[in-house]
Amino acid sequence: MPAGNAAELVLLQEARIRDLLPDGADGADGDWRYELSGIVVVGERLYVIFDDTRAIGVLHSDLSGTSGNRLVPPSRGPGYGYEDIAHDRVTGSFYALIESLPHGQGFVAAVDEYDADLVLRTYDRLEFPLPSANKGLEGLTLVRRDGEVFLLGLCEGNRCRSGKDGRRPGGGRVQVFARRKRHQGWRYRATLRLPESLQFEDYSSLSVSGDRITVASQESSALWVGRLAPDDPWRVDGEGVTYAFPLGDQGQPRYCTVEGVSWLDSRRVVIVSDKVKKDDVPKTGGDCRATQQSVHIFEVPLPVAGA
Repeated sequence: MPAGNAAELVLLQEARIRDLLPDGADGADGDWRYELSGIVVVGERLYVIFDDTRAIGVLHSDLSGTSGNRLVPPSRGPGYGYEDIAHDRVTGSFYALIESLPHGQGFVAAVDEYDADLVLRTYDRLEFPLPSANKGLEGLTLVRRDGEVFLLGLCEGNRCRSGKDGRRPGGGRVQVFARRKRHQGWRYRATLRLPESLQFEDYSSLSVSGDRITVASQESSALWVGRLAPDDPWRVDGEGVTYAFPLGDQGQPRYCTVEGVSWLDSRRVVIVSDKVKKDDVPKTGGDCRATQQSVHIFEVPLPVAGA
């Protein structure tokens, strides 16, 4: 459900992903459906990933058409698709998140590393136990601190759990990983706890830029914006601010399938929306279909949290 009386984000622009990719981008068999699941902004380009293919889309950030846009064919590897994507501005590398894979007696998430030209380099596990095959890490962003690279993985469920406890608000968790030697995985370093006052039922993506952090929720149809503490990069400073996605003309939820978020600049975020699933229709209504499988640019109303 949308977040209470929170101020609404301001829609600036949006477009269907099918209108942004060149004709024939889904390949000869056309058997995948552009189920957007993550996005990262790099300069004037948007890099988008999908949970039904390992292909990667490259779009111009003005959403003005297909000129210069392309779809990088899917690479070989584990996982049917990706949940989110992060970028290292120093090396140019991209990291695509695989939500959850079997490992030993349980499950862990993993990342594929691509070079700046989107050529697959390596595959590594994120060493943190997950509750199930379909309740893993949903969001990914990259942070550099004192020359060291960290991946921040957002748990889908509260307290990184599944089931009823995972839907109980107040337990948002971001797991912090530092890299071991190449091909030896990413070791768990710390847990960043989102404020207990944050009443999200689930978590779908996050983005960090400087000390600004934002987290999206699909079930709550809202975006939280906060700041990292100046004395501890793995602690949130204060409670932050929650913003609701705009409602439809009849007051119904309109943005029900929010899956990815990335900062565009200090006041704007770019969002991607997944396909509305058949089981979601009773709870989402007709307005959600108008925004599914799309890229959206929103302005965050003043005051931005902590500004």
